[in-house]
Amino acid sequence: MDQRMRALCDMAVALMRDGGGRHEYDGVVQDLSPAGVASGLAALGGPAYDDPYDDALVAAKEAEARAVYGELQMHRWNPLLHVQNLDLASYDREYAPAAERADARARHLAAWPDGVAAALDALDQVTAPVAAATVDAARGLAAGLVRGRDAAEDAALDAQARLVAHLEAAAVDGSPDAALGGAALTRLLSAAEATPVDLAELAAQADAERDRLQAMAAAACERIEPGRPPAELLPELLRDHPDPDGVLAETRALTEEVIAWTKEHDLAPYHDGECRVGVTPESRQWAVAMMSWAAPGEPPGPSWYHVTPPRPEWSAAEQSEWLQLFSRTTLPAITVHEVAPGHFSHGVALRHASSLQRQLALSEAFTEGWAHYVEEVAVEEGFHADDPRFALGVAVEALVRVTRLACAIGLHTGTMTVDDATRRFERDAFLAGPAARSEAQRGTFDPTYGRYTWGKLTIRALRERARSQWDGDFSLPRFHKAMLDLGAPPLGLLEYAL
Repeated sequence: MDQRMRALCDMAVALMRDGGGRHEYDGVVQDLSPAGVASGLAALGGPAYDDPYDDALVAAKEAEARAVYGELQMHRWNPLLHVQNLDLASYDREYAPAAERADARARHLAAWPDGVAAALDALDQVTAPVAAATVDAARGLAAGLVRGRDAAEDAALDAQARLVAHLEAAAVDGSPDAALGGAALTRLLSAAEATPVDLAELAAQADAERDRLQAMAAAACERIEPGRPPAELLPELLRDHPDPDGVLAETRALTEEVIAWTKEHDLAPYHDGECRVGVTPESRQWAVAMMSWAAPGEPPGPSWYHVTPPRPEWSAAEQSEWLQLFSRTTLPAITVHEVAPGHFSHGVALRHASSLQRQLALSEAFTEGWAHYVEEVAVEEGFHADDPRFALGVAVEALVRVTRLACAIGLHTGTMTVDDATRRFERDAFLAGPAARSEAQRGTFDPTYGRYTWGKLTIRALRERARSQWDGDFSLPRFHKAMLDLGAPPLGLLEYAL
């Protein structure tokens, strides 16, 4: 790795280790103290690359790092950057022999006290809403650790307790205002995706997309049971789900189905690789489902589609509510998103990318936008065409994501409170109170969580340009390969696919 790429990767250690497969970072906790961040920023930059796209790609990611850590100083107010830095779950994947991974995990755990000291040095601007929304993630770091097992583990748990206490105090004493401000949000989105952003225009696009998706949901409901609107029919459909013991079995069957269907329709450029299904590692069980792909820097190995069944100690009512997330209406759409042609297929394509830059310098808006875009491609191409629940599930999942975009803009420009955002999730995305509030709270610490819809809309617009420009030579396989051969391009660089 050349020095320019090394400096960029040094600013994203956890991401490079887990998503990029750069295991020279095993056992390493990034220095996210103010001094450590300043040193990392100073090292960014270097000679231009011969390939103009690769050079533009790395320049975009450097600009993003300077915005996130230099201008907006997110390490001072977003605890999740520090939680992800400490997280041990990446060592659960089978990318190396068990003993080698166990040694790396032990070195990482031994570095927790220094990592927490850096976090406490940095986190002096945590607002009360952000602290309240992220403290459970900090508590979850201790999953699987046992006090009294050895001195290093005890020291790590003591450090983690200090981080939790810091966030608990901020949840009480921190500023009640979590808004970044319109200028800061614009800068963050523009830098991350190498494109100018107009928040008012983006909000208008979100409203128009919401209206389209609500019509799609209504049409699907009309096919299922004429005369019944989504708000009335959907709760019944969500109660049709596997039991706790059946979640993994149904997910495995769907995984095999979407991989075979994607290959048959050639909707992703590469079809090698193995995807297994398993329970989410304990420290990441805040997520309902997630893909942990075989990273491009690793030898061939399995990717993991992780799902989180309800915990056995929960009440029957709590388990039933959680299982609605795996309903037979929504689980197929989630599996298309996470597996094929979504994240698993994208991860396979990254292993075929032609340069290190394309394998490692990834846009979150493209990565999530691609997986979200292919959900509706599956509807268009006839996946489960005889079961209108699939189209309804796609519409429902999309309504949550488009509401995230609207609420991110509202929360951070000051036109919405968390209560306002909660009501919008209830009204526009059919979410019940606790789920709606959780989504609204996420917007306080994840201001770019509208990236799913933003990425999807940008890809769809590019597809229409390609259809016009390529005329009779247009096909979905050609278009998808042209994009994925770029890696995960920032939205402002997507036109290189044409």
